[in-house]
Order: sequence, then structure tokens, then C-alpha cells
Amino acid sequence: MPLAPGTSHTSDFAGRSWSEAWTEGRDTPGDCIPPSMVAPPSPPPPPPDPQFVLRGSRSAVHALHFCGGAQGQGHPLLLSGQGRDLRVHVWDLAEGRNAIVDSVCLESVGFCRGSVLACGPQRWMLAMPGKGGDEVQILEMPSKTSVCSLKPEAEARPGMPMCLQLWQADSSPLPLLLAGYEDGSVALWDVSARKVCSRVACHEEPVMGLDFDSQKARGVSGSAEKALAVWSLDEQRALQVHGTHQLTNPGVADVRIRPDRRLLATAGWDHRIRVFHWRTMKPLAVLAFHSAAVHCLAFATDGLLAAGSGDQRISVWSLYPRM
Repeated sequence: MPLAPGTSHTSDFAGRSWSEAWTEGRDTPGDCIPPSMVAPPSPPPPPPDPQFVLRGSRSAVHALHFCGGAQGQGHPLLLSGQGRDLRVHVWDLAEGRNAIVDSVCLESVGFCRGSVLACGPQRWMLAMPGKGGDEVQILEMPSKTSVCSLKPEAEARPGMPMCLQLWQADSSPLPLLLAGYEDGSVALWDVSARKVCSRVACHEEPVMGLDFDSQKARGVSGSAEKALAVWSLDEQRALQVHGTHQLTNPGVADVRIRPDRRLLATAGWDHRIRVFHWRTMKPLAVLAFHSAAVHCLAFATDGLLAAGSGDQRISVWSLYPRM
């Protein structure tokens, strides 16, 4: 390239030319730029904001779940509720994102978080607290038909159910149910037989949230403690604790594994949502948006993350696009 008048091929680098500097083991021309001309490193990007926020709830949001919408429509439904209004609400995310399209009345008030399992294009099962303090009721939705009620044996005394997780096993016509209880234990229910298959002690405090990876037969749960418990389920349907993962602050209200089994999210009493790599448990992100404790989380099949809080808002996030 021609040079400007009055300049030569030599630079300020001890009388060497650019070509000489290049040939002395330097990988890029940028290595020859004086330090005073090098731009400082860019600061890390700020935490993301929610993609949108739902504000139609009149009380704290304690439970969330995505499920498929009407046949032929690409948008999901979002179920929320179990606050003081004793209702589970159904939101259609294509209807202005602030309209409740259906509700289910609850028969008890408590801390138990429900669970939803898709059974067909427009059918799903809903597990929620029943009439008794230790009872779980399972409904078929959207017809609201009762499937069964599950009540522990009198001598078991696990206390109230605190969180529920339905999942379908190939060996059972009806789904299995994982339930976290007030005594810190996690139990596996056979819904068809209406009996407990296995129970394991995971926490010293009540189990506030749990989730299960059916492909890896590996689950995780949280409580008021400053640690997550990681456990597994063997072929004989026996639960076993494998270890714990320490957290920054105590108080985990919910845990959720993304459907692609790459991410784990936790809902904190410290108003924060924390995101981890599910296999390694490496921390990836801290989301600070809510002004009260985050009570519940839900992942959609497309990776959207919804979070419900004591501030009566539901935040919806798009994080780490699925690979």
C-alpha cells in the first residue's frame, strides 16, 4: 500500500519495519500496536431483562406450569396460582399476555405446589393438594375430572405435601408422582396402585421444590437450607441421595430443569433466580428483577422460563437459546 508523503517503511518499534515485526513470531498485526493504543476490554453485558411480565394475578404467585395450547396453535398455555384466592389460573400467552382464560378452584389452602403432565394434544393431568392436610388430588384437565386421591399411611407421618412432580414411566399406565414433604423427605407414588414405592430423607427442613430428569433418573430438590440435594431413582424404584450442592444464600422455593436437560434454575427467597448447568452444577447467571421472594419457576418446551413471585408478577425470560 503506498505511504503518505514524508513517511518511510520503518516504525517506532526499535527501527524495525512492520514486516520485520510480523516475521518475528507475532501472530497478528494487533500485537504490534503500542499499549497506549490498545482499547480496554469491554465490560461484561448487563443481566438481561424479562421478555415480558404478566400482572393479572391478585395475590402472590406460588405455582407455574407451561402446557400445550389449543390444537393447531403454536403458543403454549401457562398455568399459575395457588395463592390466597384458592384458584389455579390458565393464561393463553397469545391473548395479550394478561388475560385469564380459565380457573380451577382448590379445596384447601397451604404451601403445596401442584404439577401438570401432558397426556394428549388437549389433555393433561393436574396434581394438587387435596382436602386433607396430607392428601394429594389428581385431576384430568381441562374437564376437571377426578382421577384419584393419594393419602399416606397413618404410621408414615411425613406431614403436609409441599411440592409435587408428575412424570410418565413406560412401565406404568398412569403417571408416577414424586412428592416432597414437610419432614424433608421425597416419596415416589405409583398412581395406579395408589401406594408409595420409595421414600428417602433429603433435607432437615421441608422440601420446598423438586424436579426430576427421567432420562438420567436423577433429581434435585431444595428447602430453606443453604444447599440443594441431588438424588437418583434406580430400576427397582428406590430413591437414593447422592450429594448436596452449596448455595450463596439459604432459602430455595423451587427448582426446575429445562426440557433439554442442559439448565437448572432455582427460585430464591432472596428475590433472585439462579441458573446452573444441570450436569456440572456450574453457576451461569443470576436474574434480579422481582421485589419479593421468587416462589416458583416453569420452563416451556421452547426454552422460555417463567418465574412467579410474592410481588404478584410473573416474569418470562429467554435465556441461553437451546443448542
